[in-house]
Amino acid sequence: MSIFTPTNQIRLTNVAVVRMKKGGKRFEIACYKNKVMSWRSGAEKDLDEVLQTHSVFVNVSKGQVAKKDDLTKAFGTDDLTEICKQILTKGELQVSDKERHAQLETMFRDIATIVAEKCVNPDTKRPYTVSLIERAMKDIHYSVKASKSTKQQALEVIRQLKETMEIQRAHMRLRLVLPAKEAKRLKEKLKPLLQVVESEDFDEDLEMVCLVDPGCFREIDELIRCETKGRGSLEVISLKDVEEGDEKF
Repeated sequence: MSIFTPTNQIRLTNVAVVRMKKGGKRFEIACYKNKVMSWRSGAEKDLDEVLQTHSVFVNVSKGQVAKKDDLTKAFGTDDLTEICKQILTKGELQVSDKERHAQLETMFRDIATIVAEKCVNPDTKRPYTVSLIERAMKDIHYSVKASKSTKQQALEVIRQLKETMEIQRAHMRLRLVLPAKEAKRLKEKLKPLLQVVESEDFDEDLEMVCLVDPGCFREIDELIRCETKGRGSLEVISLKDVEEGDEKF
């Protein structure tokens, strides 16, 4: 009887193989699909939910289990669970061309969605549609990197798109309260980080409402906290300063 029976093939459709080369030999583990990335991102912490079996293989598809001596030589231990964890964390997830293509397509759309959520046309303050950003990404021949997070790549896309279209991160609107004693000195330090100062009100303290680039938020927050010893404050009024309606070409 052939081992490639339909039942065998069905059983293997849900297998994700993670491969690692160590000590000149190849080692593989059999995992459940979609669980490898969950484990790596920290969303899944139960190893039994990730591994189909705690065995370590030389070849998962042929069912060839790795020899104990080879494992000890390569990993310095024969603890299968520990070895599985190492392979799971550092190994290479084997995916078919079809799966890889589908994964990259999903990531491409996710990146475009993040860019559309974070950005506006600086002239009109209106957001761009996801499909328009996707089109613009294709125009600059943006190539998705499976190993990088979509958030990291979205920031890279924004930088690249600035060269070909009117686009910028939507400004955040903040309310800053600076104690009277430090107000003048601190305002000078903050000036380069503020895009637009919408209002200033000097009573006991200096209260300012301003628009800032989201990338400067952390620096502004740290500056106010450190310079005022916690007496100043920063409040986010709105995460995005945008006009209603989508931007269209």
